[in-house]
Order: sequence, then structure tokens, then C-alpha cells
Amino acid sequence: MGKLLIVDDDQNLLDLLQMRLESEGHEVIATAREEEAIEAAKDQIFDLSIVDLQLAHLNGISLMNDLHLIQPEMPVIILTGYGSIESAVEAMRKGAFNYLTKPFEPEDLLLQVERALENRRLTSEVKRLEGLLEERYGFDQIVARSQKMQKVLEMVSQIARTDSTVYIHGESGTGKELIAKAIHLGSERKSKSFVAINCAALPEPLLESKLFGHEKGAFTGAVKSSKGLFAQAHEGTIFLDEIGDMSLPIQAKLLRVLQERQFYPVGSETLVEVDVRVLVATNKDLENQVKQGLFREDLFYRIHVIPIYLPPLRERKEDIPLLVEHFLKKFNQQMKKEVRGLTPEAMQKLMLYDWPGNIRELENVIEFAVALSPNELISDNLILQTKEKAISQEPLKPLKEAKEAYEKTYLINLLQICHGNVSQAAKMAGKYRADFYDLLKKHGLKSEDFKKPS
Repeated sequence: MGKLLIVDDDQNLLDLLQMRLESEGHEVIATAREEEAIEAAKDQIFDLSIVDLQLAHLNGISLMNDLHLIQPEMPVIILTGYGSIESAVEAMRKGAFNYLTKPFEPEDLLLQVERALENRRLTSEVKRLEGLLEERYGFDQIVARSQKMQKVLEMVSQIARTDSTVYIHGESGTGKELIAKAIHLGSERKSKSFVAINCAALPEPLLESKLFGHEKGAFTGAVKSSKGLFAQAHEGTIFLDEIGDMSLPIQAKLLRVLQERQFYPVGSETLVEVDVRVLVATNKDLENQVKQGLFREDLFYRIHVIPIYLPPLRERKEDIPLLVEHFLKKFNQQMKKEVRGLTPEAMQKLMLYDWPGNIRELENVIEFAVALSPNELISDNLILQTKEKAISQEPLKPLKEAKEAYEKTYLINLLQICHGNVSQAAKMAGKYRADFYDLLKKHGLKSEDFKKPS
């Protein structure tokens, strides 16, 4: 249930809205006066506002703008008549969540309110997770401006509080461990241990000992007993990275742990019981590994409960300028330098590259450029020096798809250069502002994502 602010100068409709929404369990503040609505927003936090487009003194769009100056994250639903639908669409362009055309059915009202509140809840949860990550680990490099990454973080917020096993898959360098930590921090286990291991980094005997522990004398070199990672993660979370590289014998032992939450340390006859949440990650196609007999089918279905796919950087290129901004800050601090940004040519080079190493590769490229740059702006000759031939060597796409991809990359470059200033960007593109906004909407881009942080 939510706390709602309703503004309409039709007292009968105002009373009706208040009655219907309160009957659904919502707390409602209803007013016919714009100034009272603004004062209420200053005094209280609202989950949603419903505003009539045609008010006595202000129009609904102006009031919405005033309310957003006070509570920027609050969704607003605009109420409009049939003759004002064009204005309602304009309101959505300026930040309204949606609009309802009068007269409307009670079911439509409740559905819109439910959707807006769910959107607000997910947005708040994503921000909470981002805040926890930055506060606890300094991982503000989880850039989630692109629609694909927003969906990932929304999913993280939805499943974090469950105890289900999560299967994170994606190419190397996409940030799988970062997402695993976000899930842990959003869970009820956040105050307990988060234990991570790269299964590809250890040979089979050592991996078994690391996971399950061993008794003194269990093997050559075991001079003392050791507590395994599953035991260390008791009541917390264990993250098994690169699980596709685990040998079949270890897979069999892991399957038992996942099924029974108990195991024997190496060389021990004492059964150890654990309460852990298991998160796994891989950059391999495990379904194909199962077909080839390299990965147990029963284990695959045991871990493949909630799959999360992390898109490669080449599929979320609108995040590149923001990632660059973050890495510049990071390496400026480390190297005590004052590099302000990249030249347009350097940024274009980043945008055209295919990024096989994903975010990790981008970070390395920016570190190299900051270290060698003699100026405040990084020039294109410092970007991807050894990768020149890799740029723009993607497989040929159909003409329409290629045009769409180029247009989006062009818009991202333009907004980056203009720091999100739409008037300036539209002028450089030779477009009217309205047409430029249409292009941004077409490609799912928001100008505010490119503004310099204050």
C-alpha cells in the first residue's frame, strides 16, 4: 500500500478518488488547491501523485514540475479529458509516469496506481542496492543507466530477499561477482559472510579442500585442520565463480551439498551441516557442456533456478561514457592527476570498439590513457593503441539494423559531448528539439544520464 497525493479542482471527483483508493488500503491526501499540494509534498514523502491536467491556477504539467523539484523520484499520473490527450502525452515526455483519460473505469485507475507504485518500489530498491554497494565496497561502477542493466538490477532487487540459488551467466569482465555481492547485500544474510571462490583457479584436490575443508594429515601438506568455504559461509552466502570449470567428481560432491546442505571434510568422518545461500556464475554455455558430458545435468538443473544474464558491454554502449567518468575519477585519485575527460575523437573510438574484454578491458584502457596523458583531455592516440584492427570489425548487419545502431551511437556521442544539453545537441545535429526528443525516445536514451555530476 502507498501514500498518495491527489490534486483535482473537481471536488466530486476528488472525493470519489479518495474514497476508492482508501478502500484499497492506501493513505490518501486529497486537495483541490495547488499550493496545498506543494506544501504537503514539502512536509511528507509520497509514493505517488495523481494530478488533474486542467487546474484552476496552474496546469497539471507545471504542478508536476514543481512537485518533482521537491520529490524527484515520485511518479505522477495525469488525469485528462479526451480533448487534451496531446497535452497528456507531452506530460509523459516531461516526466509523468502515465495518464488516465476521464471518464475512466475504477479498474483502470487501480491498475495504473498499482503499476506506478511497483515502479517506485523497484526504483527505490535499485537505488538502495547501489547505495549499499557504494557504501560497503565502493562499487559505484555498477552503471545501470542502460535499459538492459536496469532490468538486471530490478531483478536483483526482486530476488535478493529469497534464498533461491542464482545462476549468473555472461562473458568475462561483465561484473558477475559484483552482481553476486549486490544480491548478498540485498538479502536477509547481509550481516553474515560473503565468501567467493574462482573454481577455475585451483586444481581438483585443492578445490575440494578449499570448498569442504580437511582434517590434519588428510593429504601431503595438510599439517593442520582447515575449515572449508562452505563452513565459513554458514548463515551467509557462498559465490562459486566459473563453476563450469569444476571437475565431474567435485560436481558430484557439490550436488550433495546443494541437495542436503551437509558434507564431509576431506579425511573426516564427521558430517558438517551448513545453512548457506548459493550463487554461481559462468562464462560458459553449460547447456552445451551438459550435452558434451562435461557438466552434470542434475547439477545444472539444481543451480539453474533463477538465471540472470549480464549483457556484454557492446550491447550496452550507452553506459560507456558513464563508466569512463567513473574510471577517470578512480585513476585521477590513484595517480594524483587531473584528467577531465576525453576528446570527441577518443570517445568515438571507445564507442566503435567491440569490447571482447567488457568492463574490465575498458577499465584497463582508461587506466593506461590516464597514466600516459600529458593533458587534461585524453586524445584518441592513447585509446586502444594495440587494438586498432579490432575496431569496427563486427559481422555485417542488415542495412536497417546497421543504420539504427549507427544512429544510436551518434546520439550517445552527441549527448556525451554536450553533457546532456538537449538544445545544444539538437543544434549540432541540425534537428528541432521536439524531433531530437523523439530520436532519444526511439533509442531509449535520457539526456539527464549524460549530464556531468554536480
